[in-house]
Amino acid sequence: MTQYSKLNFWVLAAFGILFRLLFLPAIPNLSQDFYRFIWDGRLLNLGINPYVFTPQQLSNADLPASSLTSLDAISNSSILIKGMGGLNASHYSNYPPINQLCFALAGLLAKGSILGSVIGLRILMILADIGILYFGKKLLEKLKLPARNIFWYFLNPFIIIELTGNLHFEGVMLLFLVWALYLLHKDKWFWAAILLGISVSVKLLPLLLLPLFYKYLAPEGLFKKGFWIMKKFYWVVFGTIAITFAPFLSKVFLLNFGTTIGLWFQRFEFNASVYYIIRWIGFQSVGWNIIATVGLVLPLVVIACVIILTFFRKNQTTQQLITGLLFAVSIYFLLSTTVHPWYVATPLLLSVFTKYKFALVWSFMVFLSYAAYGAEGFNENLALVAIEYSVVIAVVLLELFQDSQTRNGSHRETIT
Repeated sequence: MTQYSKLNFWVLAAFGILFRLLFLPAIPNLSQDFYRFIWDGRLLNLGINPYVFTPQQLSNADLPASSLTSLDAISNSSILIKGMGGLNASHYSNYPPINQLCFALAGLLAKGSILGSVIGLRILMILADIGILYFGKKLLEKLKLPARNIFWYFLNPFIIIELTGNLHFEGVMLLFLVWALYLLHKDKWFWAAILLGISVSVKLLPLLLLPLFYKYLAPEGLFKKGFWIMKKFYWVVFGTIAITFAPFLSKVFLLNFGTTIGLWFQRFEFNASVYYIIRWIGFQSVGWNIIATVGLVLPLVVIACVIILTFFRKNQTTQQLITGLLFAVSIYFLLSTTVHPWYVATPLLLSVFTKYKFALVWSFMVFLSYAAYGAEGFNENLALVAIEYSVVIAVVLLELFQDSQTRNGSHRETIT
């Protein structure tokens, strides 16, 4: 980068930080999730396992007397339970351990203040995005791509609103993911594996992407060059995940955590694409919502797609690997029953390191999903959902077609 370009880069970075700081003293108004974050963090700070009881159980004193002397021990408990809503309060926590650690840290900074806890959470979000800016820039430079591409993420209004404003932890997960990819590119597979494990322990999503690292680490196949590094890499990833979950492990935890994750696929639906088409077919053919069945089948289809991307696609360079990760996570969301706006942060950041821009388009089209929340409550407009995904899928198909034409042209030139 030239001196002028470097100055320009850090000026834009400063604007990105400033925009985030504007949200610092604000209570989120587009999401209730932060109330649950604060609740879980305060439970953890009191030495109570946040995976064992639902807020509703604690509120109703539906638990052994020895486990908690009084609900008053949890600061602002009634406000937090009311704020998170009945649906959230009736379910066990599904936030992994490193996520819980962030909640607890924010709680320590402001034990009796909801706004103070919000500010603590927001500082963590801003620091995570600054980390993404730093490691994203370094990875782009290593890949010989323009460093300014990272601003598709860092200056994106959607990212600033959903992650910094509404306090969703995709940014923390993505920090550890992009950091891991950077170290992996530098052949520091051990530390990359630890960071990838930590990323999974913030949000479980990277767990889906782990198979795609196979060909990158062992391009020649089983029991050949790279195989033993690949094997150790996976052991370190799963070992890191196990260590982070270890303090909470119990039969009760496994049952509650697994049940909550299962409900996510079989009961909740929002801003879906393929699933809504399948749901409509279900209503036409059997007369009721078939989410309970489809919610079990679609994850299997996603796993099959990930396996195909793993074994039938070149993932041998860092950019090929990241492109594979982009396709895998995009397929997952296109087949999901629930796609909250902040989920798009993952394909958006991955796309920064590839030639595909459909996730950037998606980050703007996803704002249409906000229309579901109005003064009269939740009412999803399926016409807007159809517009959102029609545009995104059209851009995907156009980019794949252009890529195919480019590769065919290069092949003809090689033959000539």
